[in-house]
Amino acid sequence: MKRAQIQIEEEVYELLRHRAFREKKSIAGVIREIVKKDVSKSDRQRNSSVKDFTFIGASRSKQGSLKPVSERHDEALEEVFQK
Repeated sequence: MKRAQIQIEEEVYELLRHRAFREKKSIAGVIREIVKKDVSKSDRQRNSSVKDFTFIGASRSKQGSLKPVSERHDEALEEVFQK
């Protein structure tokens, strides 16, 4: 096991302290579990490839309030994915 030192906000520390008390664990143990779970989850996620984005350029769009979409593409994609 490696030693790491981190700084966290007081409110986060208090939340960790309460959780550790509730679960009868050390604060360090709770932090290790949280970090391991998050890192394991991101390692399992598949990397995207160009083949995953076949919808790009598949049809014409009505640009509407997002005109010009070429400059506001992030907003346009967000709008589409929220539907």
